[in-house]
Amino acid sequence: MIDFTFTEEQEMFRKAAREFAEAKIAPKVPEMEETGKPSDELIKALGEAEMMALTIPEEYGGLGLGYVARLIALEEISRVSVATAMMLQIFGLGIEPIVKFGTEEQKKKYLPGLAKGERLATVAVTEPTGGSDPKGGRTSYKKDGDDYIINGRKCFITNAHIADTIVVLAKDEEDPEAFSAFIVEEGMEGFKPSHEEHKVGMRGCNTGWLVFENCRVPGENLLGEEGKGMRVAMSAIGEVGRGGMVGCALGLQAACLEASVKFANERILYGKPISKLQTIQNKLAEIKIDLEAGRLLGYRAAAVQDKGMRAGNEFAVAKYFTTEAAQKAAKIAVDIHGGYGCMEEYPVTRYYRDAIVLGPSAGTSDIMKVIIARWVLS
Repeated sequence: MIDFTFTEEQEMFRKAAREFAEAKIAPKVPEMEETGKPSDELIKALGEAEMMALTIPEEYGGLGLGYVARLIALEEISRVSVATAMMLQIFGLGIEPIVKFGTEEQKKKYLPGLAKGERLATVAVTEPTGGSDPKGGRTSYKKDGDDYIINGRKCFITNAHIADTIVVLAKDEEDPEAFSAFIVEEGMEGFKPSHEEHKVGMRGCNTGWLVFENCRVPGENLLGEEGKGMRVAMSAIGEVGRGGMVGCALGLQAACLEASVKFANERILYGKPISKLQTIQNKLAEIKIDLEAGRLLGYRAAAVQDKGMRAGNEFAVAKYFTTEAAQKAAKIAVDIHGGYGCMEEYPVTRYYRDAIVLGPSAGTSDIMKVIIARWVLS
């Protein structure tokens, strides 16, 4: 038997997440849009609401609610602010390697603070020479006594300037086929955030570069086995990273639909609301169809993940479908609004800009199709 319903606890959690997003996040959206920076007050509120503790095991101060709950939270938050959802989703991506591959000492050191929102996490994989091809990255490490020395730079890193706990992927200077993952902390010698990007959308979500110049990392901060770091990073990106993008995309689609329905019911043309026009009804139906299909794909993948099974291929399908659908929904929403869709006082202009950023994040649509094709051919 296949059950497509949420549990009572999950429905209660969705309600709580929605109320939190509307009460705490929505008032901060104008400020983030104007400054382009995350809200420190909002980050604190997310920690206090335990939104950062969802996938952290209870023994380390988390809630241990799993990935369906995380997807629910991201969808509800993204419905109000995709930028905030993106910050939170990358935070989840940053803690995943510690949860799955960290030593007991590493878990005890980092996870309780991360669960409370006292620490912020991210993952640094992408480089100018290695985005869709992580093995093309040039950031390297070498052993120096008990420590490791890292040199290189990372780009397009979400939370770059606000994270203090960064999982970094680097390759062995002497063996370019061997990659290792390290936990780098703010303040470590030779590490610093660099250029801050100014994106077309998600203006309240920090993105930038990280620079490592003879960055000294203690041996105890090696994450997983030396030379096996690609698995540490890519397993997190394939499931938690792409799963998080699904949540962001679903919330954006829901926001587009709600804004479009509201406008269509209020906008009067030819003596009646434009919602009475079949063309408008068809457009609304398209958004709704894609939203419901995307939810089935996304929550199914998260449910597979919650059962302890690999869900990378399922998330590749869901990520491709939902981020493409979000861009489509945003375009339809702007079209329904007509000239008003070009005015920044209407939220659909923000949705349109945010939707553009969803596409390449955590793997482009073309890369998702490569992954899906490999799955089919295997």
